[in-house]
Amino acid sequence: MNLKAARQRQKALRDANRQARRPDRDDVARVALFWLIRRAVDKGQEAELETFQGVIVSMLTEQGFDERECDAVFDDLVAKYRSGGLPFRRKLHLLFPDRNQRET
Repeated sequence: MNLKAARQRQKALRDANRQARRPDRDDVARVALFWLIRRAVDKGQEAELETFQGVIVSMLTEQGFDERECDAVFDDLVAKYRSGGLPFRRKLHLLFPDRNQRET
């Protein structure tokens, strides 16, 4: 398959997923991480959260990321999620699909 055909196939797949309002793995992972962190914070499970952070940072460093940077990013996420409320932008194209359809 050439590059142009692959791009067209991927675009068609993304469009179909958007039409079906199907989340991708990053959407699921983002929400799961938020839920896990908020749950630990709300239950006062700081030790468990630190253990979780250690595992995540270790896995990222095995992929080649800098350990200090991984810790900093995780700490920033925890601080952001600790503040309450959902930290995600609404998916307006999912909430109002008719406004986003282009005429062909």
